[in-house]
Amino acid sequence: MAYRTPYVTPHILHKNYAQAFDAEPSKLVGRDLEYFSQAGFDMDRIQIKRNAPVAQLYEDAIRNEGAVISASGSLINFSGKKTGRSPKDKRIVYEETSKDDIWWGSVNIMMDEHTFEINRERAIDYLNTRDNVYVFDGYAGWDPKYRIKVRVICARAYHALFMNNMLIRPTEEELLEFGEPDFIIYNAGQFPANRFTKGMSSTTSVEINFKRMEMVILGTEYAGEMKKGVFSVMHYLQPVKFGQLSLHSSANVGIENNDTTLSADPRRKLIGDDEHVWSDDGVFNIEGGCYAKCVNLSAEKEPEIYNAVRFGSILENVVYNPISRVPDYDDVSITENTRCAYPIEFIPNAQIPCMVNRQPSNIIMLTCDAFGVLPPVSKLSPEQASYHFLAGYTSKTPDGGRRPRAIPTFSTCYSAPFIMLAERMSKNNVDCWLINTGWTGGKYGTGKRCPLKYTRMIVDAVHSGELAKAEYETFGTFGLQVPTHIEGVPRELLNPRLAWTDKEAFEREVRKLAGMFQKAFALYEQDVEEKVRLAGPQVA
Repeated sequence: MAYRTPYVTPHILHKNYAQAFDAEPSKLVGRDLEYFSQAGFDMDRIQIKRNAPVAQLYEDAIRNEGAVISASGSLINFSGKKTGRSPKDKRIVYEETSKDDIWWGSVNIMMDEHTFEINRERAIDYLNTRDNVYVFDGYAGWDPKYRIKVRVICARAYHALFMNNMLIRPTEEELLEFGEPDFIIYNAGQFPANRFTKGMSSTTSVEINFKRMEMVILGTEYAGEMKKGVFSVMHYLQPVKFGQLSLHSSANVGIENNDTTLSADPRRKLIGDDEHVWSDDGVFNIEGGCYAKCVNLSAEKEPEIYNAVRFGSILENVVYNPISRVPDYDDVSITENTRCAYPIEFIPNAQIPCMVNRQPSNIIMLTCDAFGVLPPVSKLSPEQASYHFLAGYTSKTPDGGRRPRAIPTFSTCYSAPFIMLAERMSKNNVDCWLINTGWTGGKYGTGKRCPLKYTRMIVDAVHSGELAKAEYETFGTFGLQVPTHIEGVPRELLNPRLAWTDKEAFEREVRKLAGMFQKAFALYEQDVEEKVRLAGPQVA
């Protein structure tokens, strides 16, 4: 039997009842007090709890938000109606300081400054109606040369604890000297946006103003919006302000500190699992924690994540047994996007501080090709790396009784990061590998998923240097360099054409996927060099 706790809004409990249990709020003095007053907060009414202890956030979330403590000590809480990000409701303010550095379109949708001010005022007005307002001050970026100071202002203890985990936690001395933040998040996600306001499309609004360096959240309580907002700001600032390359990637370093790889491997020291900057000095993590998927989580499959689910971590939208409080990670009745947020030091092999002053040796780009076409590993030239970095290809495989089919997805990266990748690869002599964890011997529905044990052997061959010395053959239409031998990996797996029994069907799928690449790339091929355009698949 599993149980889903109903979401309880913070104002359901009577104020006097809540205050009877409240600890003293953190003191705000000097510039901090002046900031909140000038920002429009009613300091005579609300209690500001700044960088509250984890235990206090637990108590407030349980008392006011319907949260519970799991059997392993983690906090289980729920994000309400929205259980994932709302990309169609994300806006970037169009203003003179950043308008020429933003790739405007369906991903970065324009918002005018006046609408932003309306939503900002709406968020602050809502926060002024809360009995408790939580503030967390932390850092984004482990390298002091490139980090920024982030202030999160929210009405839910669960959101404060989430950002306590995801940002880098300052020491008491650093908190005393924190000063003015570089970026502020106003999270009033419980309160809807006015969908009739100019430029709005729904009651959900997630918007960033780079001139004011502020973010406003209305109409969604999904905590991941805050995490993604911080990355969006760092993704903008690092190339524009600091001249560094920000990447949506994991990173690890060899146990003997002999090489650094922009990929994940539990047998190496973890720098971070999701957001990094490849700087002139090396690689550093943007975040202070991890935000891991929990669906089908088990101690056998992912012991590091499983054991990180303890006191201080948050399980988000996870169903649990009401008697034992044991989470049911296989139950996706709320959402398949169940998550756990925890400080990175909960991972035993994490490298603290999460940075390395050394250039990476290898870049591993991951994809999941459900068409059964791409090889499990390919060595990319700098031009091919730029092409596939820009294309951002992977594929989805829906089920639920429908006909098995693969859905291609192209999540593009553009502008400065795209240009800088090839430059840094060439300058530092970094090898780049495209690893496909998708289907082989046939497309989704007829073929089989590439066995995990072989993917691990391939990654091991990258780290050992075996692949850099291997012999290669060219893989047809896509022009990819494919190794002819990796110890322990079947020959027919390395070249997908050998794994298909129906060669004509294979060639049809090759042409089909190549055409999809060309169609997706056509949107911006005029803005890249010809050698990058020609690095993609070539079909008549």
